[in-house]
Amino acid sequence: MNDWLIPDWPAPAWVKACVTTRTGGVSLAPFDSLNLGDHVGDEPTAVAENRRRLTDRFAIRPAWLQQVHGITVVEADPARVATADASWTATPGIACTAMTADCLPVLFCNRAGTRVAAAHAGWRGLANGVLEATIDSLQVPADEILAWLGPAIGPQAFEVGPEVREAFMAQLPRAAEAFVPGDNAGKFLADIYALARQRMAARGVTAVYGGGQCTVTDPRFFSYRRNARTGRFASLIWLER
Repeated sequence: MNDWLIPDWPAPAWVKACVTTRTGGVSLAPFDSLNLGDHVGDEPTAVAENRRRLTDRFAIRPAWLQQVHGITVVEADPARVATADASWTATPGIACTAMTADCLPVLFCNRAGTRVAAAHAGWRGLANGVLEATIDSLQVPADEILAWLGPAIGPQAFEVGPEVREAFMAQLPRAAEAFVPGDNAGKFLADIYALARQRMAARGVTAVYGGGQCTVTDPRFFSYRRNARTGRFASLIWLER
């Protein structure tokens, strides 16, 4: 638990955030040890204990989501598991939560520190507008928003087909800059961090921090691309009580 990440960004002091790693839980291999995903085949009692440890450490109420690679954003509600890929809250103590294992987690707050949000952005959600929808949920001008990019699959590991490149370029031609030819014929290496920054910049959000930590090559994190059968870590953001 000592290797959990605390974002380094100029958010107000009462805006708290954390990214868990694989350490600090009770799950057995291949979910060892702090798997927070209840949909990956892990023992339910182990997941429940892992989530309890997270909740107790920060005295928060995480709002878990059933993520479907869409663009739906909901108000964070710890009492129900909504089908969505992003959430926002203005209520202290409730943690917006995104679970990932290669997809990009993005944390948001407004400069006044009155509202926070978290988004789960795989390439489909990113291409379809999940970050733009999350930006809208903050209900403030774009220049009042801060964003932080959490650990995700890095540009040397994220090989995709031409349809992925075309999906991004159809909406933003400069997305071509985020793709380079891969080792395999017809494939490309995609920079999901660059794509996220482009999409947010197009909406006027330029105060973007973090990025650059590759889940595939960093063993601290679960990675679907690396292991296929694996757990999920969480990126959380909340307002201090």
